[in-house]
Amino acid sequence: MSAFFEQLTFYLGHDFVKYALIVGVLIALCSSLIGVTLVLKRFSFIGDGLSHVAFGAMAVAAIAGLTNEMLLVLPVTVISAILLLTGGNKRKIKGDAAIAMISVGALAIGYLLMNIFSTSSNLSGDVCSTLFGSTSILTLSKFEVALCILLSFAVVLIFILFYNKIFAVTFDESFAKATGTNVSGYNLLIAVTIAVIIVLAMNLVGSLLISALVIFPALSAMRVFKNFRSVTICSAVFSVVCAVTGIMISILAGTPVGSTIVAVDIVGFALFSAIGFIRR
Repeated sequence: MSAFFEQLTFYLGHDFVKYALIVGVLIALCSSLIGVTLVLKRFSFIGDGLSHVAFGAMAVAAIAGLTNEMLLVLPVTVISAILLLTGGNKRKIKGDAAIAMISVGALAIGYLLMNIFSTSSNLSGDVCSTLFGSTSILTLSKFEVALCILLSFAVVLIFILFYNKIFAVTFDESFAKATGTNVSGYNLLIAVTIAVIIVLAMNLVGSLLISALVIFPALSAMRVFKNFRSVTICSAVFSVVCAVTGIMISILAGTPVGSTIVAVDIVGFALFSAIGFIRR
């Protein structure tokens, strides 16, 4: 046991581990907060769609030689989120069909462009890292950490300031609209927020696993609690604990970061499901 703590202390003394933990905690917190809303609005798979859009935009940015991929990836993802979440009944292609179409199309085009124009000697490794977040969370720069802190603070602040409105829009848009709430505006706010979270989370778990950060904490909390506030708080705590545990296991055991975090989420979900079953 002492050897374990010595090894843990050794790793915690490195900046890259500290950066990974800071970013992991912030992303887990933000994704869990907005995840409860997305699950209740039945938009759980929006994370998959937007993450694949971000992958396609990242491929274009890499080909264009942009030094900061965020300048292209974030605006493209935000626009896609707005189109998917705020179209309402006016869209000819609705709901899951629109998400599936954008998701598959962006993923395919991104990979195609990387194959045609990439000059990398390890294309498969680059794609795997982007899709599954194998090592990117452990190679963060100070700028990326600072940007994550700034955007995460903005997401949490938005959620706290507009908590009541988000609650109203989540459960009954028709009633919220009847009471004078700007439903379209708050749906737009939710769309922009989830887009920011998706772009940040790509460094943590990769494009293909982002939905796990959104879905598992919310569903796990719902196994035990039924009140929206309680579910939100429990989801946030659950997500942060799983993220920290997954990152530390990954560093100590040498396993992929994203997959390890999702595996911990699955174990946590099973535990909460058992607790919920016993309580019933």
